[in-house]
Amino acid sequence: MRDVRVVYRKYDEALHWHQWMRYLGEDQYGVWLGAAALSVSQRGDEPEVVQQQAHVQLFPRDQWFTALFNDEPRSTEIYCDITTPVEFGEDVFTMVDLDLDVIKKRDGTIIVDDEDEFAEHQVKYSYPADVIETARSTCDRLVTQVATEEPFLSVYKAYLDRMR
Repeated sequence: MRDVRVVYRKYDEALHWHQWMRYLGEDQYGVWLGAAALSVSQRGDEPEVVQQQAHVQLFPRDQWFTALFNDEPRSTEIYCDITTPVEFGEDVFTMVDLDLDVIKKRDGTIIVDDEDEFAEHQVKYSYPADVIETARSTCDRLVTQVATEEPFLSVYKAYLDRMR
């Protein structure tokens, strides 16, 4: 098993969230990485954050999102970041975080988060019209898919079991 560095950047290339994760495999949905409970992640140069729960992450090929699946006790079950398509390196995956997030809470509630940040950054970073349109349409599609389609229903659970 190899470790992969996950690096999210903002549109101006500034370092955003980053962490090391374990390669778990690839299926028709994309590449899966995982991290055990008490792993660390970091936003930019801020202090590291200890993740109390195991989690796995899906990096789809040629899609404009990534999806994080949290174990209990985290109240957020699924967290989808709207991003540019992932650039897959041998030991580093990089993408640009486009601010919008689709979140499924453990009680089944689904929300779209950071729409204000998305609007702000459209101006601040001069997002091109096609980036804005693709981010918005991806977000809208995921709101439905997270509630009704795989891999958001049960596929991720086999990967998450491997990180417990």
